[in-house]
Amino acid sequence: MHHVTVDRQLSAVAVAVIGAGAMGSGIAQIASQAGHEVYLVDALEGAAAAAQDRLASLLVGLEAKGRITAAQAQAASARVHIASSTADLPECGLVIEAIREDLGDKRALFAALARMQPAGTLLASNTSSLDITKLTQGLPHPERVLGLHFFNPPPLMRLVEVIHGHQTSDESVTAAMELMRAWGKTPVRCTSTPGFIVNRVARPFYGEAQRMVEAGVADAATIDLVIREVGGFRMGPMELTDLIGQDVNLAVGTSVWEQTGRDERYAPTDLQRQLVADGRLGRKTGRGVFRYDDAGAPLDASPDRTLTAALANGPIVTNPLGRTLAMLVNEAVDLVARGEASAGDVDTAMKLGTNYPKGPIAWGAEIGFDVIAAQLRQLDTAFPGGRYRPSPALDAQVGS
Repeated sequence: MHHVTVDRQLSAVAVAVIGAGAMGSGIAQIASQAGHEVYLVDALEGAAAAAQDRLASLLVGLEAKGRITAAQAQAASARVHIASSTADLPECGLVIEAIREDLGDKRALFAALARMQPAGTLLASNTSSLDITKLTQGLPHPERVLGLHFFNPPPLMRLVEVIHGHQTSDESVTAAMELMRAWGKTPVRCTSTPGFIVNRVARPFYGEAQRMVEAGVADAATIDLVIREVGGFRMGPMELTDLIGQDVNLAVGTSVWEQTGRDERYAPTDLQRQLVADGRLGRKTGRGVFRYDDAGAPLDASPDRTLTAALANGPIVTNPLGRTLAMLVNEAVDLVARGEASAGDVDTAMKLGTNYPKGPIAWGAEIGFDVIAAQLRQLDTAFPGGRYRPSPALDAQVGS
């Protein structure tokens, strides 16, 4: 690939977005506001036109709030075009797909794009869980295929995970990183590991709380309170899964578990499986871990404050925050040790992608990697089976 042409031209290239749902139209908004001509394609009749209308009114709204000028709103709106199909697209410097999470569908789309677009066009997937290497199999010029994982809602969330498959070239990654910065985003670089950075490292945040509720250590509201008040997290894991949707959270967790060969570390809990089976999906169904009123406020989330203090100051096995942090740090250290992302990028990703008060690597250094390793050994003894096995990299951190 002639990377020089890619590098120089990306700031002014046409950008196509395939899939005009919430993620696709959010990405289209960012690109149009950054000065690109944007082409929206959606297989559903009328969906791209509806997204174009939504974007126009959204830009008018931003103008009304004084965020952008009338001229900026009009110019950004005028840059959004509809293409009837991928065959109808002009030559683009970047094509981002944001269609449903189906490997077959995405591969077929990339095969079509690879035939129609020039060899220098970057082809990106907004997948949150699929392997970029698998998406590129059999494609001509696989070096220009990568993942650009935006977070919802894309215009507001600064983080973008830039994912490289086995065949993605450094030039493509560099060009994508530079473009994301030009769009006002904070890109982090990661190999195509299951769940990438955020969705993988975050698994224990939900899993530990669910296991403790399952075991009867405390009720959900009390565990959430420890995580919020002692840990400084914006939301507790139980209320957060209710907000995300228990079904959505379980699907991501199951995907990571399956892709890691059913590693015990990522095994979904019976508690969450049962919630989904019972249709208790969270706020959207009025009931998940907690019951909700019509305004979305929980009706039965009353924590036991006395128990909160006892748990937070007690042994690691029954300490919700201690257990969660030990597992988050272990996961993050492991990811870095496998060479899948840098320590700085992991900490940036977790702070921006999940609003954690601190990055897990920095937090681990603060607590002491030797302390974390000792805590995990205690947990591994209490709950054998591999979930709590300490990363060999923890001991290496201690020595460094």
